[in-house]
Amino acid sequence: MDEGSLRAAVAAGTLGSEEQHRALLQSIVDVARAIFRAKASSIFLFDEETEELVFEAVSGEGEGELVGMRMPSSTGISGWVLVTRQPLAIDDLANDPRWARSAAERTGYVPNAMMVVPLLHEEVALGTLSVLDPPEGTRFGVTEMDLLTLFAAQAAIGLQLLQKARRAHRVLEDAGSTAASVARIAALLESREDDAGRRLLTALEDVLRAND
Repeated sequence: MDEGSLRAAVAAGTLGSEEQHRALLQSIVDVARAIFRAKASSIFLFDEETEELVFEAVSGEGEGELVGMRMPSSTGISGWVLVTRQPLAIDDLANDPRWARSAAERTGYVPNAMMVVPLLHEEVALGTLSVLDPPEGTRFGVTEMDLLTLFAAQAAIGLQLLQKARRAHRVLEDAGSTAASVARIAALLESREDDAGRRLLTALEDVLRAND
């Protein structure tokens, strides 16, 4: 790992831990569910490597079971919002062709209505924020959509910080593994008496000092 990557990782790490960013996302879905008096609210993160949507925060129905669950990013309403980057409110999911009921059934909770907005950072879609099932007799309208969009701006910041924290953690883990491996080799070479072994040991010590 080069020095620039390590410095970037350390800098990103100072922005907070993964737990702190998760707490921020959880507070967003908790407040969103309360304000809209909905049965559930959730945040999906788009995993570019696997092209999946991952539950990162859930409030209400499924709160204890859904975090970490994955589904194809092309699936359902959230997938449509992610791809189009357009917010969407649907009062009758059963009659919407974009609705993936089978995917909802896998989560253990099948809503009747939902409102979903994209989480954008510099025109990049990071994920989606959803609110599901308002109180009986009410509907998601323009006012509710505008309010949820404000929440989405905060959620996008939280997702961005979470991604940075995870990348920093991976970089630092790689750096630690490399240094540990070099140290183990150096320990083995200390027992050697030949000049080649001593020269290699000196070179390894220089590498270790450079990574300190």
